[in-house]
Amino acid sequence: MDRAKKRKIRLITTLTIALLLATALVYTSFSASTVTRTPSQLLANAQPGKSYELNGRVVRGSLKESGQSFSFRVQDRVGGKSIPVTYSGTVPDPFREGREVIVSGEVKNGVFVGKPGTLITKCPSKFKNKSE
Repeated sequence: MDRAKKRKIRLITTLTIALLLATALVYTSFSASTVTRTPSQLLANAQPGKSYELNGRVVRGSLKESGQSFSFRVQDRVGGKSIPVTYSGTVPDPFREGREVIVSGEVKNGVFVGKPGTLITKCPSKFKNKSE
């Protein structure tokens, strides 16, 4: 076999492998993602046993701490419905009432049970309207 033919075969093989790896990366990225839901969306149609990401604000006056267990309510960003949340584990330093959080877990008997290690506190924006 001459050199030109070998180079062409190597090029085609390398490009095929690169395409397969890129396809696998895209597939795993999309299949591993979970949709973030608001409390209103979860209360409307949460399925038992299914994992969700909950996004909303911690309701002021709802936070109760007992060691490393926390219970609080999360409501939609613009107010409205709220859902009770229980969470066991460590929480980020900026976690407090009024902050926006994202937590993964599932709904059991109308209560969102967060998985340990999944609570994320979103930093407040420096660019808020004066009305907020």
